[in-house]
Amino acid sequence: MSAIKVRSDMMDSKPYAPGLTIEEIKEKYGLDTVIKLASNENPLGASPMAQKAINRHAPSVFRYPHNGNPRLNAAIAKRTGVSEEQIISGNGSDEVLDLLVRIKANPGQDEVITYESCFSMYRLMSHLCAVNFRQIPREEGHKQPLKALTAAVSDKTALVFLTSPDNPTGLAVTVDEVREMAASIPEQTLLVIDEAYIEFARPADKYDMRPLLEEYPNIVLTRTFSKAYGLAGLRIGYGIMSKQLAEYIKSARAPFTVNLLAEEAAIAVLEDEAFFNTTMDVVLRGRELFTTEIRKMGCEVLDSQANFIMFKPTRDAMEVFEELLKRGIIVRPLKSFGLGEYIRVNMGTDHENKVFLETLKEVL
Repeated sequence: MSAIKVRSDMMDSKPYAPGLTIEEIKEKYGLDTVIKLASNENPLGASPMAQKAINRHAPSVFRYPHNGNPRLNAAIAKRTGVSEEQIISGNGSDEVLDLLVRIKANPGQDEVITYESCFSMYRLMSHLCAVNFRQIPREEGHKQPLKALTAAVSDKTALVFLTSPDNPTGLAVTVDEVREMAASIPEQTLLVIDEAYIEFARPADKYDMRPLLEEYPNIVLTRTFSKAYGLAGLRIGYGIMSKQLAEYIKSARAPFTVNLLAEEAAIAVLEDEAFFNTTMDVVLRGRELFTTEIRKMGCEVLDSQANFIMFKPTRDAMEVFEELLKRGIIVRPLKSFGLGEYIRVNMGTDHENKVFLETLKEVL
């Protein structure tokens, strides 16, 4: 029997390799409890209002959702202060990012540009679409290289990906910095700003890119319900873009990609101000605590605008990761990002933060 053939450039692709589950770690190390601070999830879990919405609409899951999710788009538009026609909701913001590459970049001709040590999905999506993918070195201190990115743009550049706040560093770029960049690149090149962590950036008006949408139609913002809104398991996000670009995506995408329960939960959580405000309080308080206390341990800590920090421990990062894991605490070593000396850790509850800091101090 002959082997199944696929595209030659797909034959060497490596699948995404997630870490061990909480259950696997408990079994491997004989632990009763495990604290997970590795995936930038909401430390408070899911919104009570979202959970009620899921339960209320569970009997309707035999029905298809409303294609295009107009009710959700309207709720997002109300929350963000843009028109409904500018919103594309998706199966996680990953779907929106993927659609942007698919409709904008010509396979085998165009390119996607971003910077090194960034979110892995940009490379994966470009690779799947047979689009050339280029990465620019970061600036000193791991900063996003806006000037170098701008200089790298050519007539073949279909999209430039920029993450702010950045993953895994937590660093953010300002509205003024992006405005300068947007003014210097061709109108036909999309400047896609991944704002998965934007709710945690302070002061908000310094980092929120929405004011640039009217000035530069080639700017696209993507956001998610996975972090601040606690719906990571439901896979739901959205993009904010020009009405024209949104129409192109609507005409090209597959139907029904946002499931019914995810839509109802997202609509509900947008109304849950108490949950959102408590999340902000817990995360921002934890971020300040982590930054202060880990620096006291002699570690390098980057100034984060996200719900996590990146730090360089005083001993080998993989050793620290393993020692924490043996003690029931999961963090993210950054070797896969090309930052092998560093670790990323997200804020947990006050209790989880206390246990983590005490254990890290012991390990170091």
